[in-house]
Amino acid sequence: MAKEDIKPYDDSRDVQDASDRTTSDKSPRSPQKGSKRSKTVPFKVTLLDSSIYEENIEKQCKGQVLLDLVCEHLNLLEKDYFGLTFSDSDSQKNWLDLSKEIKKQMRTSSWHFNFAVKFYPPDPSQLMEDITRYYLCLQLRNDILSGCVPCSFVTHALLGSYTVQAELGDFDKDDHGSDYVSDFCFAPSQTRELEERVMELHRTYRGMTPAEAELNFVENAKKLSMYGVDLHHAKDSEGIDIMLGICANGLLIYRDRLRINRFAWPKILKISYKRSNFYIKIRPGEYEQFESTIGFKLSNHRGAKRLWKVCIEHHTFFRLVSSEPPPKGFLVMGSKFRYSGRTQAQTRQASALIDRPAPHFERSTSKRYLLSRSLDGAEEEEEEEEERQRRQ
Repeated sequence: MAKEDIKPYDDSRDVQDASDRTTSDKSPRSPQKGSKRSKTVPFKVTLLDSSIYEENIEKQCKGQVLLDLVCEHLNLLEKDYFGLTFSDSDSQKNWLDLSKEIKKQMRTSSWHFNFAVKFYPPDPSQLMEDITRYYLCLQLRNDILSGCVPCSFVTHALLGSYTVQAELGDFDKDDHGSDYVSDFCFAPSQTRELEERVMELHRTYRGMTPAEAELNFVENAKKLSMYGVDLHHAKDSEGIDIMLGICANGLLIYRDRLRINRFAWPKILKISYKRSNFYIKIRPGEYEQFESTIGFKLSNHRGAKRLWKVCIEHHTFFRLVSSEPPPKGFLVMGSKFRYSGRTQAQTRQASALIDRPAPHFERSTSKRYLLSRSLDGAEEEEEEEEERQRRQ
């Protein structure tokens, strides 16, 4: 990993040639048999605002096709930061491999996915479009509410106030009243004290646009210690329960919610897994003579491989200029897998070429908020109409 200027290798031609050979060897199928089988399968995707996107997709499609469909539905162009997750038979979260056929990855008959941020941008201000930051905000709100990203009272209040400004706009005492944030969820254990502090801050944001509020939100959220950390349960060499976290900067180790070690990507020479064990080989320090290998125990073989793949993807996305094969020896055991998507550098280059008017979109809470108000208004109109009819 010390040398990252690797020559790219494109194996798509080899794969295509192999595919052609395989196809030509097979005898043509009977049209009658093919017509009896459904060529599409229904899928369901839970979006970041908890709404559901349902459609049908061809059985042979790869994961990239499905992600493209979802992002098109969301009008999202900067899609390389996002991905789709699904739960396997042991209820563990897996990222859908975009380069493989979906049907070969699913262990269940129902194709149900969750749309989520996969690579958290270290500097969200460099995202080109406001709509991308909006979806990042939704993900971070979910992370905070679930407790995955712990916050202090002060930070909960600050982020909550930006959420309210983005969703409701400027404070209006006639429109909002005195208890207008109680329907919002800012924290896992929300108190009246927190809501009052959120309202105090929100009232000072007059003139701040929703896009500005969301930029302020992500600029503060990115400073949180657990921002963008993908956690995995494991045990250390002594059998003690720990958490391994993968992020843009490298591998983090936590015990009892406290970070006890950190290995930046340049410090890691090799990563590997064997059965349920996960290993990292560390570059010797300034006063050390030899490399060292640290091992961790995962719950099973799939857990070790899952962690290994997340490491590959994060290292490639954040450290390399293009998704070339990693340095020789960096990845061993099952090294056929490699991240084939765009890297952060390539994503930023592509984002700079976006040339369209800023897309208009409704923020989810605003939609629910306005919907509840419009229903109330409709009921009032119906009551007034009934009253007029009675008078006649």
